[in-house]
Amino acid sequence: MYFIRIYTVKNFVLLVFLIASATSFSQGPIGTVPACTKIGYIPSKPILICGTDPYYQDFGPACYAGKVVVPFCGSMGLPPLRDGAYDVYTPTFFKFKCYASGTLGFVITPYFFFETFHWQLFDITGKDPDRYIFTNSSLVIAGFWTIKEGVIGAAAGGVPYFYCLPDPALPPPIDPPAFGAMPELIKDHEYLLMAGRTDPTQAAGFLLTFEGGTADITDPLKPHMVSAKAECSGKEITVKFNKKMACASLTATSSEFSIVPATSAIVSATATECLSSNGFEELKIILSAPLIDGNYKLVINNGTDGNTLLDLCRNPIPANESASFNFTIPQPIFADSVAKPACTPDSVKIYFPKKIICNTISAAGTDFSITGPQPLNIISARGTCKDGKTDFICIKFDKPITTKGNYLLTLKAGDDGSPIVDECGVATPEQTISFPVADTVAADFTYTTKFGCQKDTLIFSHDGTHDVNSWKWKFNTAMLVTIQSPVIIWPAAGTNKVQLFVSNGTCTDSANTTIVLDNEVTAIFNMPDMICPEDKLEVANNTTGIVHRWKWTYDILGTSLLKEPVPFQFPAINKEAYYSIKLVAYNDVLNCSDSTRKTLTVLDFCNIGVATAFTPNNDGLNDTFWPHNALKADNFVFKVYNRLGQLVFQSRTWRDKWDGKLNGVLQTTGVYVWMLSYTHRDTGKQVFQKGTVTLIR
Repeated sequence: MYFIRIYTVKNFVLLVFLIASATSFSQGPIGTVPACTKIGYIPSKPILICGTDPYYQDFGPACYAGKVVVPFCGSMGLPPLRDGAYDVYTPTFFKFKCYASGTLGFVITPYFFFETFHWQLFDITGKDPDRYIFTNSSLVIAGFWTIKEGVIGAAAGGVPYFYCLPDPALPPPIDPPAFGAMPELIKDHEYLLMAGRTDPTQAAGFLLTFEGGTADITDPLKPHMVSAKAECSGKEITVKFNKKMACASLTATSSEFSIVPATSAIVSATATECLSSNGFEELKIILSAPLIDGNYKLVINNGTDGNTLLDLCRNPIPANESASFNFTIPQPIFADSVAKPACTPDSVKIYFPKKIICNTISAAGTDFSITGPQPLNIISARGTCKDGKTDFICIKFDKPITTKGNYLLTLKAGDDGSPIVDECGVATPEQTISFPVADTVAADFTYTTKFGCQKDTLIFSHDGTHDVNSWKWKFNTAMLVTIQSPVIIWPAAGTNKVQLFVSNGTCTDSANTTIVLDNEVTAIFNMPDMICPEDKLEVANNTTGIVHRWKWTYDILGTSLLKEPVPFQFPAINKEAYYSIKLVAYNDVLNCSDSTRKTLTVLDFCNIGVATAFTPNNDGLNDTFWPHNALKADNFVFKVYNRLGQLVFQSRTWRDKWDGKLNGVLQTTGVYVWMLSYTHRDTGKQVFQKGTVTLIR
């Protein structure tokens, strides 16, 4: 019997069918089984599937591929789930791409019914399969490791999503399943399907068919020739295709091709990719004699095997399809250009219209000489070589170029007595090519400051020399300005950071500084906002900054030029009065000033008075009740009670007023009792008073 465990994995419910899953599987006689090396038997050399046609896998020699990681098959079916590792013998790897998302259904039918197979599906999009599928379980989409003999596969109603091998220590299941659930494929993802064996004694021979799924794995791209190019010798043509073509469809005599006009016969066609895979995208056609100058067409025909070239899905290139090309007997080439040098370059790259043979380049750089505004010596030359050829030559100098101007690079015969030779074997003629070098730049800048008491105006400037044409100023953290001479206004007190980045299109530089401004003048003073008529006003000067002169103005009644003026006496007019008190602070050096103003209330009297009635009807007249002018009442407590002795109002400051309400409810008309206690500020005498007030509505 086998067990079923249900787990939630990656947002879907996963049924892991375990016949007591094992943490490892007996390797068997691996020493007598060679490693898998043939095409189709290793992940990096799979069989390409580009449609749903049946695929017949012939009997092959037994081989060992290694241990493949199987998710959730390494913990005997008990949480926490762990990955297992199973030996794989004589596997076949099929690679395909999904062109429309859906499910994948397939059937693996062994040539002999008693044979057992397993399968596992990997998502290898953007991955090297040889590196990952034996170690990384995250690539595994589904795995079905049954011991069922005969037909297996993926079908509707199959076991989802991983089925593990039985524990060798337990009796095998009586009727193991034959089908796993159909995996879900994602459009534009690439997949690797492994059909393998766990028994090293049986050869792999089977039929793979696709049926029942909804995903589209049929390649819509039809095969075509992309280009034909005659090589330098005129005896070789390189042909490129838009996709891999089947090696088996290319005849040994290259009977699929012809040249128009037929100035030379085709001898053979070979594809080096066929040495390591079953498909090619490029081949070489060898001619019996060199071509002469002219325009040609390479035409593809039905060969002696009855067809043109076929892609891996056996789709043919249309007969009579052609690719045009031109051949001209190679002539000496001149260098195309010098790559734009960087700032203060210590080397340059020179490009050619054809590849250069690397071993004709003098490593000491003697194939070149240089002249210009700054004296230089060439110390080396090299290419970035592939197959002995390079597209460009990098020439290195003995020092960086720091002087602006045009420099002349001359190609000549090197110390070996011969010039550089192109891929066609033609020596490059002597030539001189020029290239400009930009001036170095400096971002140093200046600024002037126009000081003020509250704001300072700073004018920044860069001289623009050395062809600078780009300025990026950064003031503090946010302000970005891109002109040469910006004007910035800052508070007259603060720390500011300035950065400048300059460029002339090639060279760049940056500079920064911190500017501390401390010339702000801020007029500040403190005073009471209310006094009694008999008291004098005392002010405290708290002005900050450098101040040379002061001016106090007591409304229209008087002035003072002292920093700390003497107390000022206001006239007694027997009514409450309001006065404007102003302070002006002058900085004579900066020729600026700052001022501030406050309002003073002088009470009509400071004898505490309590009204006998009030009318809280919101008409703006006598709407509230409180002890008037209790400015000098310290430890102030004022309470109001109704006729039942209930406290309806209480205050500890004389400016709080009763609006005739209790908890938001207007109280009834009637007489209320008030009590007042305080300590007189001037005499220190403790006072207690009480009386009544009539609330009238």
